[in-house]
Parts: sequence; C-alpha cells; structure tokens
Amino acid sequence: MSLEGKKAPDFELEGSDGKCHRLKDYTGKKIVLYFYPKDNTPGCTKEACGFRDHKLQFDELDTVLLGISKDSIKSHDKFIRDFGLPFILLSDPDAAVMSSYGAYGEKVMYGKKCMGVIRSTVIVDAAGTILKHWPKVAKAETHPLEVIEWLKSHS
Repeated sequence: MSLEGKKAPDFELEGSDGKCHRLKDYTGKKIVLYFYPKDNTPGCTKEACGFRDHKLQFDELDTVLLGISKDSIKSHDKFIRDFGLPFILLSDPDAAVMSSYGAYGEKVMYGKKCMGVIRSTVIVDAAGTILKHWPKVAKAETHPLEVIEWLKSHS
C-alpha cells in the first residue's frame, strides 16, 4: 500500500544525537525517512554506508536524512562510530512509528512468514506530505542512489 499523497504520520523518537525528534521539528524541510531492520547487519550496513556516501548530495538537495530501526541508542552509537555515519538514527523500540509508516508487519524470511521490520523509505515534503514511498526496498546497497536520483528529478 502506497502512502504517497498522504499526510506523514507524526512521531516522537529519541535520536542518536541525544535529542527527541518530532516530525513537526522538520516543518519547512524535505526529509528522507529510511526504515531498516538492524544495526551492523550486512544489508543494513550497505544501505547506511550508501546513504553516508551520498550525504553531500542530500545536503545539496536541502534534504534531511534520518534512519529508523528498533535498535537502542547504544546500538545506534556503535553503528555510527563503526561506519562513520554522518546522519541521525532514531530508535523506535516498540515499532509504533514504523507500523504507522507500513514499515513493520508480516514478511517472509527464509521462506517463513514472520513479523518484522520491512526495509522501506519515504520522502516527506516541507508541508508534511509523503511525496514518494518505497514500501519494500529490494536492493539495500543501490537504494540510496535511487533516492538521490528521485530527489534530483523532482526538485
């Protein structure tokens, strides 16, 4: 189910910068929220490093980048330190925010159905409307460039 054109669900989550982050804090800015399963795992590391490697382009496109997972701030801090991530990671331990964005639910893992984090991304405009939604990211390592290309072609 696509969220494009809908109002972005509000959130209030603890960030790796020690601050509380709310959607309304970003009014007037474009935001990329990328939802990922787990810090320091192969696919999530490739995706985070891709976003890291394109951070300057996000800055040039005046776009804030935030990663969200169920991991603790302590885990986020290690992930950021280990891979030099230059953006804030938010902790959603009960997956409430991820659920509101369709990033948590039933998925198939190793041929079995289970509940978990669904790798996905949304771009929210300055007014809080979802411009673009990738409900299921297939290739974690190439997705950051896909997001940049979309932003470039729609700016």
